[in-house]
Amino acid sequence: MSPLPATIPALVRARVRAAVRRPARHTPEETADRALTLRLVSLFLQYPDKALCAGRAELTAAVEALPATPAAERLARFTAWFAAQDAEALERHYVEMFDLRRRSGLHLTYYLHGDTRRRGMALLTLSRRYRAAGWDTDGGELPDHLPVVLEFAALAGPGRGEAPLRRHRRGIALIHRALTDDGSPYRHVLAALLTLLPPPSEADRAEVARLVAEGPPDEEVGLDPYGTYGGGGFAPPSAFVPPAPAAPACVPPAPTSRTEGPR
Repeated sequence: MSPLPATIPALVRARVRAAVRRPARHTPEETADRALTLRLVSLFLQYPDKALCAGRAELTAAVEALPATPAAERLARFTAWFAAQDAEALERHYVEMFDLRRRSGLHLTYYLHGDTRRRGMALLTLSRRYRAAGWDTDGGELPDHLPVVLEFAALAGPGRGEAPLRRHRRGIALIHRALTDDGSPYRHVLAALLTLLPPPSEADRAEVARLVAEGPPDEEVGLDPYGTYGGGGFAPPSAFVPPAPAAPACVPPAPTSRTEGPR
């Protein structure tokens, strides 16, 4: 987006920028296709266990059936690689990219808040947002795990459902950059997701560059580029205190994930 003339009042400029970044209205068919795309991205970013690997042919067919969009084209590039790999090779690559390299970890609040107390509050806010929409996860992952955020976006729709994705766009862009630097085919999955989000502003690009150089904030230790802490681990689980159970609601099925605790 080109800079607006300085003569335009600040309030007007702010409203114009908000209108540009506001989610576009979609037809029912477009909304359904968008939800399917988000669900596919969520699945592709989950650990490639036996069940996911067994469904690769169906996932490839689902991508091929999507309307021709930049997101579909990116996902097709990924599935061409994904379908051709040995299951054990997929597992090793996933662990290397997302578990052992913090710069491409999938927990979004880390990129915004780092290892600070604000991260725990951000996790709590996300969990409350899910509950308010009548949706709960299975507890296998923290609420900021990108596949979980994507599944909620698919279920709740382009407006409020995708708000967490828009808020964490810079973190998503940072993950994409790290995967691109590493030459991982998973970069196509993140690129597909970014095509569904508002285009980056100059401030977004500047902040991503700063995060690459300095890392997210940390209250205790210095950070190398992309951030390191405790040998590459995330903030301790005690940083997140889940809310009390809510009354039963209409609960859609939660996304498939590993049963282990937060990484």
